[in-house]
Order: sequence, then structure tokens, then C-alpha cells
Amino acid sequence: MPMPLGKLILFTSVMASGGSALIYYLIQKTFSRASYYQLALEQLHSHPKALEALGTPLNIHYLELTDKYNFVDIADAQLKIPVSGSKSAGYLYVSSSRDAPFNRWHLQEVFLELKDGQQIPVFKLRRQNGDKVKME
Repeated sequence: MPMPLGKLILFTSVMASGGSALIYYLIQKTFSRASYYQLALEQLHSHPKALEALGTPLNIHYLELTDKYNFVDIADAQLKIPVSGSKSAGYLYVSSSRDAPFNRWHLQEVFLELKDGQQIPVFKLRRQNGDKVKME
């Protein structure tokens, strides 16, 4: 027995919407589990000045997938993670790279930019005698 056209359109649109929402959720979950994302959040959580500026509790929001700043390829990752707290909100800018496709990710730079334009450096990689040094 054929389905009426109205029901078919309704069913198709519900399935397409549900599928799109599921794909969006899975993409966000993939980003949030990536080591370059986790390393940046660890740096933020261990930076007292940034935490003081945002206030507690700290909220990490979904990435804006359409933002052109967010970029990941085989060797480089660049993210703009929305964050907020009780005092302020802003973006955590993350730059990370790796030497080869299956090697570990290494943070290059992490900084917090608040809504008022204030920038707080959270992490910057610099080499000193070949060693990696955390700068605050």
C-alpha cells in the first residue's frame, strides 16, 4: 500500500533532520575527544589568571563548525573554542601541530580572548636549547 505524499514528505524531513543532528553531534564529539582539544583545555584549567578572568564554573561550548578559523588537517590543527564563566566569556584559540600523521599532537600556542578584547596568553611553545618550555 503506497504512502500518501504528505506523510512521505513529513517522514523524509524528520529523518533528514534527525540524521543531520546526529552527524553534527558526532562531529562535535570527535573534536572534543581529540588530543589537541584536550591538551588546550588542560592548559586553560591550570592557568589561574585565565580562570579568574572567566569566573567559575567554567563552561566549554560546542565549536562553531562554520567558523573558518577552525581548521584541522593531517599535520596542523587550529581551533577557536567558545568558553564562558560567571564573570566573562570568550574564545580559547588553539594552535597545534605534529611531525607525522600518526605522531602525537603538540601545542604551539593557546590564548584566551575575552569579549572585551583582552587577550591572556595561556601557553606558548618556545625552544630553548632544543627543549620545549611552557611560557605563561
